[in-house]
Amino acid sequence: MSAPAPPMLSEAARARAARLGLRPGRPNLEEFAATLEELARANPRIVALTSDSRGSGKLGPFGKALPRQLIEVGIAEQNLVGIAAGLAACGMKPFAVSPSCFLTARALEQIKNDVCYSDVPVVLVGISAGVSYGALGSTHHSLHDLAALRAIHNVTVVVPADNFETREAVRAAARAEKPFFLRFGKAPMYDLHPAGTRFEVGRAICLREGRDMAFLATGETVVHALLAAALLEEEGIQARVLSLHTVKPLDVESVLRAGRECGCLITVEEHMVHGGLGEACAAVLLQAGVAKPFRVVGIPDEETVTGSQADIFRHYGISMEGLAQTARELLGVARPAAAVGV
Repeated sequence: MSAPAPPMLSEAARARAARLGLRPGRPNLEEFAATLEELARANPRIVALTSDSRGSGKLGPFGKALPRQLIEVGIAEQNLVGIAAGLAACGMKPFAVSPSCFLTARALEQIKNDVCYSDVPVVLVGISAGVSYGALGSTHHSLHDLAALRAIHNVTVVVPADNFETREAVRAAARAEKPFFLRFGKAPMYDLHPAGTRFEVGRAICLREGRDMAFLATGETVVHALLAAALLEEEGIQARVLSLHTVKPLDVESVLRAGRECGCLITVEEHMVHGGLGEACAAVLLQAGVAKPFRVVGIPDEETVTGSQADIFRHYGISMEGLAQTARELLGVARPAAAVGV
């Protein structure tokens, strides 16, 4: 039996999350499955399709409750997307659920032509995304998916940060009349948003204000950016934190405002540094003539280290401690003695 995966947050980060009043939630995948079942009970047009991924997609309870609304196609991602496109063309609302590493590689042609070019309202659901598969390694990492889909016309790309964003994104996808891509990891997530927060596709959510610097983060990296901002506050650094849940279309207004108002910017993503959120933000800023110190934090163009998701995050500085240090370096300030080892 393999050893349990280490926690995503260090002991110091977990303590800080508790001080901020952040409550542990469940994996976004579980929130997705529960929300989808709720919507499908009320709307028989909603169907889930899986590529031998019912278990990993947390859709077992969905299948038991609504067996006529779940279609298993086996390990055949191209068929998965093609069948989903056909169902959508016939008036159904399909959610095609598959590991993102396979969905956006093996079935990319079907996504491009059968779904996006044909303009049918399929919801593509990339599960176990980023480096969620951990020690299974590079074959199972999906560090290309945002780059690939950003380059395809007519698809909305949403990467929720917590259970609230997941719930609202799934509901928005169910209402959408255009192709939609949702990206989920496997780790339990903290609840980041207070009651009453408004979610809108294409509009970032500001989790924390600040003008010294800004973290522009997406997906499961957002909590690490928020905790880094809280750590930096103790050092007199006020950091803005934006949850850019919608990678496409990007919230250009919020990115430009951060660029104009903040001293420097750091983008954070569980994706290759090429082609994802960081380069999207950089393009927006440079084309608008906004030049500030800027850093893209993600997975570099190298053979990815082997380890759990938490190990990989920490290795590449996607952690409270790593992001705080990157901010200090970009701002040109020394690491305080009290922060050594934090």
